[in-house]
Amino acid sequence: MCNVPMPARSKGIAVREAVDMVWLPRLHEFKPEMLFISVGFNAHREDDLGNMGLVEDDYTWITDQMREVAKRHARGRIVSCLEGGYNLSALGRSMVAHRVIRLKQPRRTSAVDSEKQ
Repeated sequence: MCNVPMPARSKGIAVREAVDMVWLPRLHEFKPEMLFISVGFNAHREDDLGNMGLVEDDYTWITDQMREVAKRHARGRIVSCLEGGYNLSALGRSMVAHRVIRLKQPRRTSAVDSEKQ
């Protein structure tokens, strides 16, 4: 876990830079066996509580970065837990953006599935 304080009203480009420069190197150094993501969408520009400037594309990009870390180190294992987002419209769109990227993970074949083929 690493805390990267961001100034109020930071936009996606600044957050993406922090992910690239701080989160990703630390995650790759740590080599997690599973990722647990506490997904908060209150940093969306339409959510007054977070006072940030992210949009759905930023959440998609961050989720994709986490998915790549999980593929590389954790056999694709990710658990996401919704923990914030108070503008219901922005929350819904952001959650869909996050979920679409998460669903891009390759489906694992179970022994039962293999027998059916």
